[in-house]
Amino acid sequence: MGILGQDLPSRPTTHYARMVGSADVSVGQPVVGKQERGSAVSLIVQKFGGTSVADAERIRAAARRAVASHRAGHQVVMVVSARGSKTDELVGLASEITDSPSAREMDMLLSTGEQESVALMAMAVAAEGVEAISLTGGQIGIHTDSSHTQARIIDISTLRMREALKAGRIVIAAGFQGIDDDRNITTLGRGGSDTTATALAAVLQADECQIYTDVDGVLSTDPRVVPSARLLRRISYDEMLELASLGAGVMHSRSIEFAKKYRVPVRVRPAHGDGEGTLIADVADHTANLVTGLAVVREEARVGLVGLPDRPGVMSEIFLRLAERSLPVDMIVQDIGQGGLAEVSFTVPEPDLTEALAAAEAAVADLGQGTVEQGVGVSKMSSIGRGMRSHTGVAAHMFRSLAEVGVNLHMISTSEIKISVLVDRDRCEEAVAAVHAGFGLHEEQAEGPDVGVELPPEDRQAVMSEREELEQDVVDRLASMEDIVVSDVQLDDEQARITVRGIPDSPGIVASVFSAVAEGGILVDMIVQNESRGGGDERSASLTFTVPRRDLDSALLLVREVVEQWPGATSGFERDIAMLTVVGIGLRSHTGVGERMFGALASAGINIQMINTSEIRVSVVVGLADGPAGHACLSKAFDL
Repeated sequence: MGILGQDLPSRPTTHYARMVGSADVSVGQPVVGKQERGSAVSLIVQKFGGTSVADAERIRAAARRAVASHRAGHQVVMVVSARGSKTDELVGLASEITDSPSAREMDMLLSTGEQESVALMAMAVAAEGVEAISLTGGQIGIHTDSSHTQARIIDISTLRMREALKAGRIVIAAGFQGIDDDRNITTLGRGGSDTTATALAAVLQADECQIYTDVDGVLSTDPRVVPSARLLRRISYDEMLELASLGAGVMHSRSIEFAKKYRVPVRVRPAHGDGEGTLIADVADHTANLVTGLAVVREEARVGLVGLPDRPGVMSEIFLRLAERSLPVDMIVQDIGQGGLAEVSFTVPEPDLTEALAAAEAAVADLGQGTVEQGVGVSKMSSIGRGMRSHTGVAAHMFRSLAEVGVNLHMISTSEIKISVLVDRDRCEEAVAAVHAGFGLHEEQAEGPDVGVELPPEDRQAVMSEREELEQDVVDRLASMEDIVVSDVQLDDEQARITVRGIPDSPGIVASVFSAVAEGGILVDMIVQNESRGGGDERSASLTFTVPRRDLDSALLLVREVVEQWPGATSGFERDIAMLTVVGIGLRSHTGVGERMFGALASAGINIQMINTSEIRVSVVVGLADGPAGHACLSKAFDL
């Protein structure tokens, strides 16, 4: 028996999205949802946030929406947050009592906000003539670890919910909370109600998880920055993960991780209207725009480690120190070493800068070499879109849009579907507006500008199907629902590298380099630009990027034609490189991933030449001869 006498799935469990059909079938309940579409009643999870249940009228409105779905023939599970500013009120009250409340007691206190909401919602549903039952996280059987205020879900029992649904009731579940092995109430941290909703949808195999908010859905960017921001009708899990991790605001990345792991269709809808909102699901490549949306992380800070020894184990030491402090590292950029010395920069939320600097200083002390720099007053702006995979020139067009408004770039980092740049904070809104307009994202059917060339079609569906099978296999073996999923370690031994040094640190320079490459129809993969060096007018930057080895000679000719115009600028190349990429879900929401990856490579004596990161991919460049050994040690490190 599990918590509160309810049967919990044994660990390790089978694929959570398939739990119905195992333990639940034994109680004689019909398996509903995806497995029996058309023959069984569909099941919908509806989540209502704090503003949607702020007062009695809004509670009644949410109840009417759920009742309408119920009368239309759906089984309905509601997930409800605390009302309005209730959580802030409780936090303020605690601060009046003590400056240092225990995490356990804060969980006990804050959970009362959702308890109030679910009881009121059950009353409102009953007043509409439909039976309802309100349940706390513990009563449902949301089993978590004991990390108070930041608990992670281990497993969830569906028995009590299914019994209520079978009896014709609407289930009203408290978001944001669970219970640990000692029956302590736990809370799930930021975005906890979204996490509850997608997790319940996963274990119940819901047909759809509907997130009701005070906006129309997911927009192409922040409408407060760009009033012409467009509603996105559909977006992929990967794109939404990137947007959510960048503070897009509609949903927290943890909830999207659940949706992607367990293939839960999520629809973000307006709470006060009839709009269809935005569907978050798998999206075929041929439906993708070049760029789907833009996001900004305003309060960023940069930490740079300069003059490091260029040898195996250096990155592992740095990220071990960061992992010890559980610091959320964002943008990581390492350019190739020069003269036996290496340099790496990363960004962290500005409030974490002091801790990050301490970690960096400790790493430098252990290495016995290097200095630590910092940069404040910067923001990260990112373009996200699955169409980047199949078109050249996307980066060039983005950099050109920024150059036209005179925005300079401090750092550049790229992934398969994302391009991120670090800019001055006082220019970030101008940067977003320029790129939004440059890609035509204000248009209802934004097909984007005439950018580069579309690459010959590949059998991407077969590749994606294989990747999904690998991912599902990993999910099947998870001991806990929120464990990190590393579904693949990829080796690309057909890349080459081009480095340009001594280019002027001014707007438009980077754009001119990549425009030349794009005009040659050459796809650029990894792009790295670190902080410039020098002072005043003498400041110069370096730029490194990879291209397919077959295109190296052509790309070099194009780059050198551009570089010739800048006195003192030089270009070089390396033909024999390999790129190793770890692909997964939760790479940034779980600390220590970088240390695990870099530690494995260090143990194998493999030196890292370049680093690039995103929400779903961490890529490094190593020597070509080290590629197979690197692939083997990373596969072992992540149990693949």
